[in-house]
Amino acid sequence: MPDKRQHRGPHPDDHKLFAPDAYPTLRAALADYSLLLTKGYAERSALKLVGDHFSLRQRQRLALMRSACSDQARQLRRQKQVHPTALADATLLLDGYNVLTTVEAALAGGVILLARDGCYRDLASIHGTYRQVNETCPAADLIGQFLTTRNIARAHWYLDSPVSNSGRLKTLLLQIAAQAGWNWRVELVYSPDAVLANATDVIATADSVILDKCTRWCNLARAVLEATAPPANLLDFTQDPPEAQP
Repeated sequence: MPDKRQHRGPHPDDHKLFAPDAYPTLRAALADYSLLLTKGYAERSALKLVGDHFSLRQRQRLALMRSACSDQARQLRRQKQVHPTALADATLLLDGYNVLTTVEAALAGGVILLARDGCYRDLASIHGTYRQVNETCPAADLIGQFLTTRNIARAHWYLDSPVSNSGRLKTLLLQIAAQAGWNWRVELVYSPDAVLANATDVIATADSVILDKCTRWCNLARAVLEATAPPANLLDFTQDPPEAQP
């Protein structure tokens, strides 16, 4: 069936899977999973072990995977993070889908994860095809306004060329930028991950693989949302539960 979604909002089961009474279990599971990652366990096997132990549903395991990280990874990412206020007159390279879909999901009331490393991440999945939703233009506008108020001179967006409709999104983003007078460049590349991981300019992403390889990064989606439209459905996993702390 064709995808007829008009919003990047919550899954129908999210109100149960991420209800307040499920939060303590999720936090405990995340602490255990992060501990196993810190000790060097493989991600897949550690996630299955913890997910089975806490009887987590698939979507809860996805949230766990996107929110957890090892102590080593968290420390390294913090050391490489650059605050937006330090980017005046600079060029910022954007992991396009990664940043845009998180802002879209927040505007649509979807679950937003404040992950252990401080990043905002969503539970949306593109699955090889990007579909414009009602939140797309407002999300792009919020990003553009934020970059302008922080005097970031240029935004260079990278979109995955294998993802269907990337060309249409490129056209839309350039139209939005032209109307607002923003200095944006949008480029379709086969693998934005490879480009951004090796970039010398500061990048904007919450992709954990890129964060672990890049030189400098900016927590853009979180900065945009906290400055303009704080998520209504936020799960904060930045602190481990007391019993998991040293």
